[in-house]
Amino acid sequence: MTKEKQKATLIRKMGIRQKLILLISSFLILSLISINQLHHLYYGPNVVNSYMLYIHNGDNFDQVVRLLKEHGCLTKVNTFKQLAWLKDYSTNVRPGAYRLQPGWSNNKLVNILRSGAQTPVKVTFNNIRSCEELAGKLARQLQCDSLSFIQCFKNDTNALKLGFKSETLPALFIPNTYSLYWTTTPVGFLFRMKYEYDKFWNDTRKMKAKASGLTADQVATLASIVQEESNKNDEKPVIAGVYLNRLHNNWPLQADPTIRFALGDYSIRRILTMHLSVDSPYNTYKITGLPPGPINSPEISSLDAVLNYSTHDYFYFCAKEDFSGYHNFAKNLSEHNRNAQKYQEALNKLKVYR
Repeated sequence: MTKEKQKATLIRKMGIRQKLILLISSFLILSLISINQLHHLYYGPNVVNSYMLYIHNGDNFDQVVRLLKEHGCLTKVNTFKQLAWLKDYSTNVRPGAYRLQPGWSNNKLVNILRSGAQTPVKVTFNNIRSCEELAGKLARQLQCDSLSFIQCFKNDTNALKLGFKSETLPALFIPNTYSLYWTTTPVGFLFRMKYEYDKFWNDTRKMKAKASGLTADQVATLASIVQEESNKNDEKPVIAGVYLNRLHNNWPLQADPTIRFALGDYSIRRILTMHLSVDSPYNTYKITGLPPGPINSPEISSLDAVLNYSTHDYFYFCAKEDFSGYHNFAKNLSEHNRNAQKYQEALNKLKVYR
């Protein structure tokens, strides 16, 4: 007798109770197998690579799935879709930037996307001369477009809420690298910068500003000029000392960078007499004291250079004729004129006339 016949004969001889136990046992075994398979599908690894998933405002679930498919993020897309439906994520997509990690399960991925638990992004900006430049850099790193940022920065009400005027607002933006959510709004960015601004202006820096006779905004204004004069951090405190000597003695600053700002042309290398007639509150050849606000958003190195300015007797400085980026400093006009003559001759040799 074959094994199959023996098995069939054995089942026929079994009583109803024994058959019922066998049936239930078989059902339980199959159920456990199914549950284990489902558990593995939903809780086992499914994300196969590291990927920053950007979900924009208005994106729907199909667009999210398309991105995951295009970048080969998942081993099984269908099981992700099934769990997303079960957990009601497919109709509750939240915008943001999410860093997917290899080994994540469908359950973890759905939970993160459904809760909107974004991964912060690093936002860096420096060498900022205008709100438009800042807006452009932010738009390349955050979801909002540059026009939205510009409109926010140009809104005087927003500046006043944070204790600034439109002229002094550039002081709020301290160049650095910050961790922000990709969906940060322009107004949210302003308030984050106010937080960073207040953190920067600690008691020590406030005391140094007061000792120099300047407010925080005035420090930023002077630092913006110093920054345009030199990119040499070791020389910035000396230049700051020159300008403070002029301020404390009620001399006009006569800072060439403010003329370029007033003219809206930073390409001018040689400030000529005709440039000095520009009618602007930023023309420091006409006004005495500081202009109304910063001519850029000064770096921390420039701000600290003003706060830690060098004490000396220099009232003049001029770029060195070797074009090294450093300057010759002078205590009196005759000495300064000699330095200026050397620099002008060097420019003439290079045929730089503007």
